[in-house]
Amino acid sequence: MSQTPIEFKGSSFTLSVVHLHHSQPEVIRQALQDKIDQAPAFLLNAPVVLNVSALTGDIDWKQMQQAVMATGLRIVGVSGCKDEALKKMIARAGLPVLSEGKESRKQVAAPVAEAAPVVPAVVADAASKTRIINTPVRSGQQIYARNADLIVTSSVSAGAELVADGNIHIYGMMRGRALAGVGGQRDSQIFCTNLAAELVSIAGEYWMIDQIPAEFFGKAARLSLIEGALTIQTLN
Repeated sequence: MSQTPIEFKGSSFTLSVVHLHHSQPEVIRQALQDKIDQAPAFLLNAPVVLNVSALTGDIDWKQMQQAVMATGLRIVGVSGCKDEALKKMIARAGLPVLSEGKESRKQVAAPVAEAAPVVPAVVADAASKTRIINTPVRSGQQIYARNADLIVTSSVSAGAELVADGNIHIYGMMRGRALAGVGGQRDSQIFCTNLAAELVSIAGEYWMIDQIPAEFFGKAARLSLIEGALTIQTLN
């Protein structure tokens, strides 16, 4: 038994980021409800981060927050906020204002780059670009490749989840979930030799199992975004 009543530990969780492109709460509420109705098992009561970087002008944050919560989504934080007045409104609403991961890395890396040799930094970065998993991924497991591609050379069971900031490659039966480009990298892709996934997603655009075109189900396939829409083609 621990000698202290609490313990802080680092961890990571998969969260959907909702990018708001309209300042009218009712428009946002209806758009969110339409998405939830398409995939209630995936989005109903889901925790989300709201990205407000595209919002300009006066915003009634209280109404915006109520509109999102009315759909059942749980707001765990707000990102992309650069307006000081809006930050204060968000803080008064009891929500944390989150810093983007890429921005934080730049701030930390900048002073180090001046003192550290260039070559070791480049080698370390190259080594982190791909994560390879050579064992089956079981139901309930989640594997996250941070700032990297993810390669799985074995099968992925239903109930398992693959998450990557980059591309995802599965060289086995894929029955779980695959979420590529979770940091917003819209050029990320998913490559699979036997596609039977519960869910596939690239940069927040997703298909549930019943949305995967029947002619590609159980086949080798490649998924990407073309003009913002999730697209699938045969993997040659």
